[in-house]
Amino acid sequence: MYEDRIRRPALMEKIMSAAQAAKLFKDGMSVGMSGFTRAGDAKALPLALVERARQAPLHLTLLTGASLGNDSDGLMANAGVVARRLPFQSDAALRRKINSGEVMFIDQHLSETAEQLRSGDLKPVDIAVIEAVAITPDGGIIPSMSVGNSASFVQQAKFVIIELNLSAPLALEGLHDIYIPGVRPHRGAIPLLTPWQRIGWTSIPVDPERIAAIVITDSPDSPSNALPPDQETDAIARHVVAFLKGEVKAGRMGKELLPLQAGIGTIANAVLHGLKDSPFRDMTMYSEVLQDSAIELLESGQLAMASASSITLSAAMHEKFIRDIDKYRDRIVLRPQEISNHPEIVRRLGIIALNTALEFDIYGNVNSTHVGGTQMMNGIGGSGDFARNGQLSIFVSKSVAKDGAISSVVPFAAHVDHTEHDVDVLVTEWGLADLRGLAPRERAPLIIEHCAHPDYRPQLRAYLAEALLGGGQTPHVLEQALSWHVRYKREGSMLVK
Repeated sequence: MYEDRIRRPALMEKIMSAAQAAKLFKDGMSVGMSGFTRAGDAKALPLALVERARQAPLHLTLLTGASLGNDSDGLMANAGVVARRLPFQSDAALRRKINSGEVMFIDQHLSETAEQLRSGDLKPVDIAVIEAVAITPDGGIIPSMSVGNSASFVQQAKFVIIELNLSAPLALEGLHDIYIPGVRPHRGAIPLLTPWQRIGWTSIPVDPERIAAIVITDSPDSPSNALPPDQETDAIARHVVAFLKGEVKAGRMGKELLPLQAGIGTIANAVLHGLKDSPFRDMTMYSEVLQDSAIELLESGQLAMASASSITLSAAMHEKFIRDIDKYRDRIVLRPQEISNHPEIVRRLGIIALNTALEFDIYGNVNSTHVGGTQMMNGIGGSGDFARNGQLSIFVSKSVAKDGAISSVVPFAAHVDHTEHDVDVLVTEWGLADLRGLAPRERAPLIIEHCAHPDYRPQLRAYLAEALLGGGQTPHVLEQALSWHVRYKREGSMLVK
C-alpha cells in the first residue's frame, strides 16, 4: 500500500500507531520536531504525547524549526508536556504558559539553534519526529512543505520517528536542497553563490537502523493565518516600492533588485503583495518562508525564483500550489533554516530584508517580540539573521494598535531586539524614514515626522525637545523614557488626554 512512499521494504515492519510510538518518549527527554511556521509539522505525535502525559508525567524540552500548526503547541503546553521550548512559537495557549513562567522559552535567532546543537551548547536531541512525503531506498527522508531544523535533528537524534503524511503529494519530491555545514572551527565556506543554486541532497540522510517508528498520517498543514492587505498595509507597500524605485534610480541595484527576504505575517506578506504593481522584474527571493504573495509573484512572472525553508499558504493558495506544482518545480528551493538564514550567505547575496516591528523608538531601536517590554508575543524568528547581515534592513509596522491606544513609535522601545545599528529603514502607513548615514539626533525628527501617527507627534516632539536639553549623543529623559508604556498600563492609552 505504501510502496511508492516507503521504498526500503525492510522499514515496513516499523509502521505503528502514534500511541505506540509515544511510548518511546521518557520524562525529561529533548525532542526535535519538524515544522516551520505551521508547515511540515508532525500531526499525530503531539496528540499522542498529550494522551501519554495523562498516564504518567511527561515533561519535554521541545525544539522545532519555528511555530507548529494544528494547535499542537497549545495542546502540549496545556497538558504539561512542554517544559522548555525553543526557538519560536506563535500559539496563544503556549504564549500564556510562557508569560506565566510555566514554560521556559528560549527565544533564538533561527540560524543559531542547529549551530548550538552541533557545538553542544544545547542538550542533545533524544528523539527526532519528522514529517515526510516518502522514504528513499537508502532510508533518506524526503520532507514535506518545510525543512526547518529537521536535518540537524535527524543527524543528532538517538531515534527517529517518521510521520509519513499521505496528504502531502509525492510531487513535492525534488524541491528540497539539504546541506549540513561541517563542524567548527575548521569549517569550509558554504558554496552557495546564488539563490537558485543547489548544493546538497534532495532528502535528509539517516541510518535506517535509527528509524524507530513510522506513523502514517493523512492531515494537511494548518493554513496561513495572515490577513489580506488593508488600507494601511497597502500604504506601507507603496512607500516601500517608492523607496526601492529610488534605489534603482540611484544605481544601487538593478530593476531585478537584490534578493528579497520577508518575515512571516500579515504586514510583510502585504508588502510583497504590493510588488505586483511595481516595475520590478526577474526578482529573486532568499527568505525563510514563502507566503501567498511569493506564489502570486511567481505566477505573475515578476519573481524568477524563490529559496526558503518553508511554504506557508492560505487554504485556497495551498490548493492551487499543489495543483500547479510542476509550474514551480524549477523555481522553488527549500533548504534547512540554518542555510536559508545563514549570516555568511545573507551578507554574500546582499539581501533586502523586510521584517515587522511591534514598536520602534525615535532613534531606530526595534522591538519585535515583547508587548510592553515583558510579555512575549512570538519570538525574534529570523529577523535578526537578515537585519544585521543584509544590505538593506527595512522594518514595517502600522503606526498605532488597539484602535489608537498604543503608538508603535515611542520615545524608547520597551524591549530591543534590533538595535539602531542594524536598522536602515522604518516604514508605517504615514511614511518612510531612511536612517542610513544619520546620527541619532538626525534620526529622531525624521522618524517622528514620517512614521508616527499625527495624534502622537506632538507628544514625541515634546519629549525630544526636553531630551535635547539634557544633551548626549543619544538624548533621553530617563525618568520619562518608558512613561508611555506605564500610562497605557495605568490608563488604557498612551495618548495624553
